[in-house]
Amino acid sequence: MSNIDPAFPALHGRPDQGWINDPNGCIKVDGVHHLFFQFNPDAPIHGNVHWGHATSTDLVRWTQQPIALYPREGAADAAGAWSGVVALDGGVPTAFYTGIAESEHDSQVMTATSDRTLQKWKQESQGILGMPDEPGIGDVRDPFLFTFNGSQYAIQGAGYEDGTPAILLYRCHSMTKWEYLGPLVTGGAGIAQDWAPAEIWECPQLFEVDEQWILMLSLWNRDDHALDRVIYLSGELSEGGAGLKFLPTAGGFVDSGAAFYAPQVVAATTAEPRTLMWGWSWEKSRPEADVHAAGWAGVLTYARQLSFRNGVLISEPVAEVASLRAGVLYDDEGGADVPVDERAFEVVTAGTAELVIVDGETQTVVASVDAGQILVDGSLIEIFGTNAAPATERVYPTATSRFEIHAAESTRVAVHRLSL
Repeated sequence: MSNIDPAFPALHGRPDQGWINDPNGCIKVDGVHHLFFQFNPDAPIHGNVHWGHATSTDLVRWTQQPIALYPREGAADAAGAWSGVVALDGGVPTAFYTGIAESEHDSQVMTATSDRTLQKWKQESQGILGMPDEPGIGDVRDPFLFTFNGSQYAIQGAGYEDGTPAILLYRCHSMTKWEYLGPLVTGGAGIAQDWAPAEIWECPQLFEVDEQWILMLSLWNRDDHALDRVIYLSGELSEGGAGLKFLPTAGGFVDSGAAFYAPQVVAATTAEPRTLMWGWSWEKSRPEADVHAAGWAGVLTYARQLSFRNGVLISEPVAEVASLRAGVLYDDEGGADVPVDERAFEVVTAGTAELVIVDGETQTVVASVDAGQILVDGSLIEIFGTNAAPATERVYPTATSRFEIHAAESTRVAVHRLSL
């Protein structure tokens, strides 16, 4: 990466310039991890949405690849190639994504195919699915594929015109022939309303981890386009209803921070036995003028591994992140204020510690953890405590600022420099 902006997250594998948002099409093929993402290559604003593409063999060192999918004039994706997934259809990498022709209120599920390098894509001219025959539906997007009892299904996030969110269910008779079965889950009451109040549920992810079914939802509201938070509902998935039924029994935060949205999950396979997740962190707290001056916006988190233990969804950075350690900056016990003049570093603490940004006489606490790990890369801060959901936050270092670690008395703290 050539970007020298001190706020730029150089270790996270995003392009030097342009806007990125949702991770898409995460898949491992022939030993290579492929990570796609919403991408405007021309400006740090949401618009002109393509699919960017990066590859890695170790989940931490990423190589930018040619743009994968393009919005096409006159096509059903003319206004944007929005979010979706990549799956293997008879061994053929196939993208299933949301095509927007004019308005986000009229979307189609579009497809594109590639060979197993996933470098060059053929986008089909027609979608495989339009808006469903569902009374009162207003918005539908973000297809996600999953298997249950040996059969292939798909879901999309949706919202009714009256403000009720929903997840819509499809049976996949083939990978490109889908039958609409009706709503799988709707909001407005019960556990879904308690944990997931929204007008649209975006980027739904339905997967099984450690023998527990999880429905992951990103919460969106029309009036202010608020990206409120990301939650999960744990529950029972079974045959019944229109085809399947999901009964939520509990809920929780996927990430409790102010700058985490639209994650994508890759369920465990023989090629990758872990359940992995990436999320999008946006420039929520950076002034618009500064974003335009910087020329970039948005970053994806480090890959996280998911598990389900003691009734809770656990999210931790993949073990490969430790391979970025490039030297110990501090390792000691006891109450000291530890200055860190590094762009990227990791804090590991056995007790209470705070991450503080200092600029002149101003000190601001930007992260705290009782025991656990704080990963810093430019403006991106990922916090993993031992007894809480992760938290993704943003703070913007400048040429005159520095970070400090403030630890409680007799607390063991280690600080590692991180580098590619």
